Amino acid sequence: MAILKIARMGHPVLRGIAQPIADPTAPDVRRLVQDMVETLADAGGVGLAAPQVHVPLRLVIFFVPAQRAAEEVPLTVLINPVIEPLSDQMEEGGEGCLSLPGLVGVVPRFSAIRYSGFGLDGKPIEREAYGYHARVAQHECDHLDGILYPARIQDFSRFGYAEEMRRESATEDAG
Repeated sequence: MAILKIARMGHPVLRGIAQPIADPTAPDVRRLVQDMVETLADAGGVGLAAPQVHVPLRLVIFFVPAQRAAEEVPLTVLINPVIEPLSDQMEEGGEGCLSLPGLVGVVPRFSAIRYSGFGLDGKPIEREAYGYHARVAQHECDHLDGILYPARIQDFSRFGYAEEMRRESATEDAG
């Protein structure tokens, strides 16, 4: 296993459309997932898409820690994912990204989705996701279509460096 280099905003691999994986059970796909899991743990994130590690394939991994949502979601490996909104209801929430270190923004996302794809065993996966779980899945799958979260921001007064945004929020709360 290896810790992979994470592509940062501006790198062409993050702007392209990722290619489908022909065989989810292939040994090279399993190795890539192992390396992505190690990379994600090292970086301290909650999700990672293959293009973020310079591999233009339709593969994402993510988990939802208990402290971030009503229900913990264990590590999920999703190959060739498809996302379908369950309603038109949108929810704003803060997002960051390992490919945009230090930056955060408020992004509207569908509050309820269904995602489907395949696991490493080649078996279909289909789940409904709500709230933060839905947000993480949408964020990671956006990477597969060359979309970084700033492209979805509607109010750029709520986008900036995390440290500055925290300082501004603390000043507003105190004032």
